[in-house]
Amino acid sequence: MILALLVALGPLSTDAYVPGLPRLAEDLDSSASRVQLTVTACLVGLAVGQLVAGPMSDALGRRRPLLFGLAGYAAAGFSCALAPNAEILVLLRGLQGASGAFALVIAYAYVRDLHTGRAAARYFSLLLLVTGLAPIVAPLAGAQILRLSGWREIFVALAALSVVVFVVCLGALPESHPAHRRRPGGLRAAGSVYGRLLRDRILMGYALANALVFAAMFVYISGSPFVLQQIYGLSPQQYSVVFAMNALGLVAAAQANGRVVRRVDARLLLGCGVIGSASGSVALLVLALTGAGLWPVLAALFVVITSVGLVLPNTPALALENHGAHAGAAAALLGCGQFLFGGLAAPLAGVHGPGDVTPMAAVMAALTAAAAVTLAVLARPTAAHRRRQSGTGAPALQEPPKPAHHLPL
Repeated sequence: MILALLVALGPLSTDAYVPGLPRLAEDLDSSASRVQLTVTACLVGLAVGQLVAGPMSDALGRRRPLLFGLAGYAAAGFSCALAPNAEILVLLRGLQGASGAFALVIAYAYVRDLHTGRAAARYFSLLLLVTGLAPIVAPLAGAQILRLSGWREIFVALAALSVVVFVVCLGALPESHPAHRRRPGGLRAAGSVYGRLLRDRILMGYALANALVFAAMFVYISGSPFVLQQIYGLSPQQYSVVFAMNALGLVAAAQANGRVVRRVDARLLLGCGVIGSASGSVALLVLALTGAGLWPVLAALFVVITSVGLVLPNTPALALENHGAHAGAAAALLGCGQFLFGGLAAPLAGVHGPGDVTPMAAVMAALTAAAAVTLAVLARPTAAHRRRQSGTGAPALQEPPKPAHHLPL
């Protein structure tokens, strides 16, 4: 539950105050485009912050960098509530995202410290339950705060939540990365660590496939409000129902993955997720080009987003499997790729304006097809890896004995 709270800080940071953007622009006497930069700044902070947090946690242990990040998140949140103009708020949002990145990447590293393979995939599926529900709950909670007060109080609530999480982690979250397993050098050695990780073909295959699928989901998030409301005529309330149904599909697939992965290879489940998202995206493109109606489009979107529920939990489990010594840095690469690719791809959904479905569908199809090719070419197991898997009941994917520092997850 503690790790779930840490993972939730990222979606809460980006989604909780979205309902208040119009009022925020009015209060700060700023344009809508400038206010939207506060979202971009947070995403960039989440991406870059993970590159710092990962190696730091590998060198210093998980607890100290985590507590540092949570303290920074709280300070940035309270400062956002006092921001006098949009320019300062953009800067503070970048700092808030970078601080929140510590919680996200270290939560993933905690899981890898204690579990590998199928066991890790089950825990990542549980964490994805929170990741999937947070984008639904966050705007609703933010809207309720707006009814009672204003947008500044949303940042106060986020900062207060991080203070609570800080206190809980300080008292109840033990260290999972003991001193004898740490890598000295910290940030000074980060360059060489990342260099070795970037040369790992299988790791980069998983990381790129994960980032491409995640980017396709960001294209859907940024483009679907305009497509479904302005082209197909859904009301904001009807759109929120569609968005919620797709999010629930993703969560349901992730939870089913947590059960099925006990008996089915995580690589097979990951492949099914990537192929499903690519198939749904290609179908969406065909429907867009032929001028299909609303219901076929909704069905294709549901297939795409639900399939992501098989990608997001299995990718980190497989990518971090052989990188226990540098789990923080490897998790940082995964997370940085997600937010970086997502932030770059999201604006492409509206390249021809809000009246055309084709750009969103084409970008999603291209991204997911590239993910399928990347997974097949780069993440293909080596002969040595296949030999380790054959005749032994796939030991690398079995849950190892619980160490003395095992957390009661």
